[in-house]
Amino acid sequence: MPGKVAGHLRTTELEPAERDALDQGTTVRRGQGYTLRVSAVLAVHRQLLARCQPLDGGQGLPAVPAQRKARREYENRVSALTP
Repeated sequence: MPGKVAGHLRTTELEPAERDALDQGTTVRRGQGYTLRVSAVLAVHRQLLARCQPLDGGQGLPAVPAQRKARREYENRVSALTP
């Protein structure tokens, strides 16, 4: 998961399984940012992705292009996991 998504999720109210997945993730430096490698079942990834919807803007919140792209990348990665 991109670092911008992980940063957003760390400030969000999460279920215990979601919080455990984030806490057990491994940080990998990538250029200017980082990626958080999270090992969790697909259902947890989908829940985390659903909590990232505010990054797309809407609900009266401004959309930051880098955050939208990070959420989109995470969505693509989660979609690729679908059997």
